Amino acid sequence: MSKFNKIDTICIIRKTGIVPVFYNADVELSKKVVKACYDGGIRAFEFTNRGDGAHKVFEQLVAYVRKECPEMALGAGTILDAGTASLYIQMGADFLVSPCMVEEVVRLANRRGIPYSPGCGTVSEIVHAQELGCDLVKVFPAGNVGGPSFVKNVLGPLPWAMIMCTGAVEPTEDNLRAWAKSGVVAVGMGSKLFPKELIASGDWDAIADLCRKSLGWFNG
Repeated sequence: MSKFNKIDTICIIRKTGIVPVFYNADVELSKKVVKACYDGGIRAFEFTNRGDGAHKVFEQLVAYVRKECPEMALGAGTILDAGTASLYIQMGADFLVSPCMVEEVVRLANRRGIPYSPGCGTVSEIVHAQELGCDLVKVFPAGNVGGPSFVKNVLGPLPWAMIMCTGAVEPTEDNLRAWAKSGVVAVGMGSKLFPKELIASGDWDAIADLCRKSLGWFNG
């Protein structure tokens, strides 16, 4: 089961502001990436279900994170059905994320007290997700649906909405400050937070430093 309760997990995501989105079939490499992010100040991490046996990697990551990164909420992403959601919940996922709304996952997550963030691209989809009980809604693909201006305009009539954006988020000062100014509570960031050359060379300190700088820009 999850380490944190639903409210605590949402608070962790809001406080950290940046949620790395990552997948790799190599367990040891994945551990090093998670630890680098943790050393850089990140306290929420999304491991995506995007490869054969991804759940086996996740299971080992959960054990590692609970020992080496005790303040981190570890979530599972790209969850597209209730069966997969149940599997990751059973292994200890603290939160679930999808690129779209999957109503059977909403019911399961609510039943188990797990935050679920479905991908939404319109105001109607965001409101529907809220009606179903999704506290933290993911706007995806955020760059394509309008970027920071979309979020700012949505929060006009929906000031209570908690929005996390993924897509078109970059580890640069201008980009992260623009997202923060829009009113999002968090952003998800994938490959740009993990440059291939840094992964290949195993420069975990550089990744930690990039996370540290990104947090400063977003939360500063």
